[in-house]
Amino acid sequence: MHPVEAQLIAYNAREDEPFMRCFTRDVRILNGRGEVVLEGWDAMRVRYAEAFAKEPDVRCALLHRIHHGDFVVDHEHLTGYRDGTEKHAVAIYCVRDGLIAQVQFL
Repeated sequence: MHPVEAQLIAYNAREDEPFMRCFTRDVRILNGRGEVVLEGWDAMRVRYAEAFAKEPDVRCALLHRIHHGDFVVDHEHLTGYRDGTEKHAVAIYCVRDGLIAQVQFL
């Protein structure tokens, strides 16, 4: 299974270990301006474990996906926040050696 699809399934199941296995040890998360907001597997593990615990009902629905070489672009719709908000995001995944090496969220 492609790592971007596998991480989405694990994200929605709130399964830390399967989620983290989709990423390289030196993974980087960037914001829309291209600034690094998180770097490294350990930092990512902490961030997402906290997010899964804080918002256990959040789910991400894939609206559109584009594959282009080592890149995958997803348009995502997130629901289930405790305050009732919904969010849309564009995530640009860069895959290296079968794992996600970088994600930029717009």
